[in-house]
Amino acid sequence: MQLRRRIKQTTSLEERLAAEARRLREQATLLPPGLERERAISKARVAETGSHISEWLLSPGLRPPT
Repeated sequence: MQLRRRIKQTTSLEERLAAEARRLREQATLLPPGLERERAISKARVAETGSHISEWLLSPGLRPPT
């Protein structure tokens, strides 16, 4: 059986998603208007949404009562 390679992440998921969204938005500004630019913007929105959802899920207001 093949073992899975484990990678220890040094930054949180939210930080990585936010950084990816920033990178995609910067890339989109360099592209001419068209399909590729729209795809980059769409991927940036998805990454930002994922970051916000993850932050929301980890918020202390969602903890079950003990």
